[in-house]
Amino acid sequence: MYGELVPLGGGDPIPLFKETLTIGRRENCDIVLRFGNVSGQHCQLALEHGYWYVQDLNSSNGVKVNGTRVIRKRVDPNDELTVAKHKYKISYNPTDLGATGPPPSDEVD
Repeated sequence: MYGELVPLGGGDPIPLFKETLTIGRRENCDIVLRFGNVSGQHCQLALEHGYWYVQDLNSSNGVKVNGTRVIRKRVDPNDELTVAKHKYKISYNPTDLGATGPPPSDEVD
């Protein structure tokens, strides 16, 4: 396991079970969020150099990291990830996932 998303306000943690995960309302997504304001394929989480990055997949209601809307951004441990209006804390240890040295840039390459 590569960490988990912990729903803020209650609910079971969602395991991050592989290095690239799609999040959305469709059943074929890796993490299915059955909410009307979540797009069919809302966003993608990808593990890069020991850190998770979120990429908005042209969703209707957007993705935020710590309250700021993003297209692509690194999501550090304990950051708040908002998918549409559903908030989660991301929990993981970069060192355990292969990170060395300072965090890589979160800018789009």
